[in-house]
Amino acid sequence: MELIRGIHNLRRQQQGCVATIGNFDGVHLGHQKILERVQAEARARGLASTVMLFEPQPTEFFCPGQAPARLMSLRDKLRTLAAMGVDRVFCARFNDRFRSQSAEQFVRDLLVDGLGVQYLVVGDDFRFGSGREGDFAYLRETGQRYGFGVEDTPTCEYDGGRVSSTRVRAALAAGELPLAEALLGHAYSISGRVHHGDKLGRTIDVPTANLPLRQLRVPITGVFAVTVNGPGLVRHPAVANMGSRPTVNGRDWRLEVHLLDFDGDLYGQHIEVSLRHYLRPELKFDGFDALRAAIHQDIEHARQWFAANPSGTT
Repeated sequence: MELIRGIHNLRRQQQGCVATIGNFDGVHLGHQKILERVQAEARARGLASTVMLFEPQPTEFFCPGQAPARLMSLRDKLRTLAAMGVDRVFCARFNDRFRSQSAEQFVRDLLVDGLGVQYLVVGDDFRFGSGREGDFAYLRETGQRYGFGVEDTPTCEYDGGRVSSTRVRAALAAGELPLAEALLGHAYSISGRVHHGDKLGRTIDVPTANLPLRQLRVPITGVFAVTVNGPGLVRHPAVANMGSRPTVNGRDWRLEVHLLDFDGDLYGQHIEVSLRHYLRPELKFDGFDALRAAIHQDIEHARQWFAANPSGTT
């Protein structure tokens, strides 16, 4: 998959595509239906399937302190889109200059002159341009003028409700992992490079792989039974804590993972952690002894869950 970062990196030889536009946070079932249409139309026309993304996401630009938590990092989003067979991703920087352009400028400068879009597939709620003046009707009208086709996709529903990133976040925040998995089409996962932590787990014979989350404001907290993929690891059972570690006065938000029956060195390795079962909320305990007892109980509960759900590791 080809990645184009920034308008200034668009080249004439990259023009001509079937495209879609959006945040694609989580790449949930609704997103997947849009991508399926883009790829089918691209194959029929012999063109590149292209996804246009924004960094930062518009809500993060307008409301940096109140923007919704991201479901995935940009790296994981790109990896997922590549795995789905997308040919090209154009990542536009969302800044004052970008957000101030009119709907007409967006269509002319980016879609027509920049990407050379011949067919565009969008969600039924897509809006764009300064003041969100552009919508599907506007795209259809300008498409006729500039010579590209436009198709909207109907709302994707599951269990009587709309599939959306907002609904996935709500399910994760509530610990409803089966619902989140149904909306995503797969278990919710976080990946990252293992860093050195405080090494407190080693003192109680529970070493952990630590993934600092940095800018990724994930919508979940608590203790989970998880599986881990990485070097030499395929859906390896583990137990993980997501949060700030209040008992030890933790300051940063991180994911700490203890792999069951594992003896190895993962420092510097990139791993993927998939949440399989919610065990309990993150709590502040009265001292390290109480924390140690709770951790060992979490490990036992995780073992019991995996024993009762062997498909969780297959």
